[in-house]
Amino acid sequence: MNKNEIKKVLSEFSLFRDLDDYELEKIVDISISREWKKNSHVFLQGDPLENVYFINDGKVKIYKSDANGREQIVAILKKGEMFPHVGFFRKGGYPGFSEVIEQASLVVVPISQFEKVLVENPQLSIKVFKVLGEKIVDLQERLEAQILNNTYEQIIKLLIRLGELHGEKMADGSVLLKADFTNKDLANMIGTTRETVSRTLTRMKKEELISTDSQGNIILETDQLLNELI
Repeated sequence: MNKNEIKKVLSEFSLFRDLDDYELEKIVDISISREWKKNSHVFLQGDPLENVYFINDGKVKIYKSDANGREQIVAILKKGEMFPHVGFFRKGGYPGFSEVIEQASLVVVPISQFEKVLVENPQLSIKVFKVLGEKIVDLQERLEAQILNNTYEQIIKLLIRLGELHGEKMADGSVLLKADFTNKDLANMIGTTRETVSRTLTRMKKEELISTDSQGNIILETDQLLNELI
């Protein structure tokens, strides 16, 4: 992408949407565009924290790995999202891995230069804090779900959240969630086993809370799933 294309991409992010041309140009001047192939890593856990990334196209999985090599998925990010959110204010290494699960086009912003722009633009700094606040609330809700809900309830909440983030609203009110997530992925998002997720999804199908189409996409009956949480 050239600078004009980068400017167009960044202008569509809520973080930059209200900036005037002069303010946005300051961000564009320090930005570059790069492509990543499927299954490649943008960065590894522990790598020096140097850049913030804005997704123009594709999907990126953010996950952590413990001492035993077990994977915990933090988020699946798509077009219009940025990562890592801790990048602006945290020193040291990246707190997790970022793996491209669908060929991605990213705008890369060096943190050291971006921090200088933030200092010079208080309005932008406020917007960054708002985005961070939204992510903190999301992570807090997910943590509460793990503490307060049983595995069945956690899977229901996970499906509803993925439907809101990645799903397609159907005419009958149901939500189509494309087959981008394996049972193992779902399990890694809430810290359970693939077998538990598989059994739970089978149960949900029998109770007509969800269904699948010929492509393996999951169709969520959101209202019925919410009733399960009452």
